[in-house]
Amino acid sequence: MTKIAIIGGSGLENPAILKNATELKVDTPYGSTTSDFKCGVINRQEVVILSRHGRQHTIPPSQVNNRANVWAIREIGCTHIVATTACGSLRQEIGRGDFVILDQFIDFTRHRAVTFFESFEPREMKHTPMADPFDSYLRSKIIQTAKELNMKIFEKGTVITIEGPRFSTRAESNMFRLWGADVINMSTAPEAILANELGIPYAAIAMSTDYDCWKTDEAPVTWGDVLKVFNENISHVIELLIHTIGKI
Repeated sequence: MTKIAIIGGSGLENPAILKNATELKVDTPYGSTTSDFKCGVINRQEVVILSRHGRQHTIPPSQVNNRANVWAIREIGCTHIVATTACGSLRQEIGRGDFVILDQFIDFTRHRAVTFFESFEPREMKHTPMADPFDSYLRSKIIQTAKELNMKIFEKGTVITIEGPRFSTRAESNMFRLWGADVINMSTAPEAILANELGIPYAAIAMSTDYDCWKTDEAPVTWGDVLKVFNENISHVIELLIHTIGKI
C-alpha cells in the first residue's frame, strides 16, 4: 500500500488540501522530529506531511534533525518521500519561480549527521550506493505531471547543499558553478542520503527563488527575497504535488 511522506510543509497543512487531517507524534532513537506529522488524504492517497524547519520555521537548517525525520517516516510505514525546497539558482537560465526536478547532489555540509551507520557489525559493512540518489520513478511522475500542467521545469539538475544558515560568499558561489552545481540550498543532501540508507524512494522539487550572489548585476540574496518568491509560487508547488500524488 502506497503511503507518501511530504517533507517541506509550507502551505501544505491547509485542511482544504489535506482531507481528514490528524496529527501524529513519533518517538525515534535519534530524538524528536522537527514537527509532529500531519496525516490525511490527498488525491485519494494516504499522505503525511512533515515541516522540515518546524511549523513556525524556528529550526535553522544546520539544526534540523534529519535522522529523526527520516527514521520516523519509515516507522509509520511511508513508502515514498517527495520533498520540496527553496533554492538559489546558479544558472542564468533557471529563473525565479522555476522548478528543477533534481537528479544529483553535492554534499557540502560539514557538521550534520548524515548516516544511520555509526558502527558496523563484523564483516557487515554498510556502504550505500549513491550514484543516482533521486528515485527515477518518482522523478518521472513529477516531470510528467508538470508537463501536463504546462509548468516550466528543468527535468534534471544538480543541487549543492551547504551548511548554512549563512548564505554563500561570492567566491563560493562562483566555485559551486565551476563544480557543475545548478542550484544551491541548505537541506536536500542529508535527507536524500538518509532516505537512501533506509531504502525509501526519494525525490525533490526545487523552486528557484533567487540567484544566490554570483550575479554582479543585482544585489546578493536576502531571506526576504527568498520568502517573497516562495510565497508567490507556493500555489504552483501545491498544484504539482496534488496532481503528482495521484499518479504514484
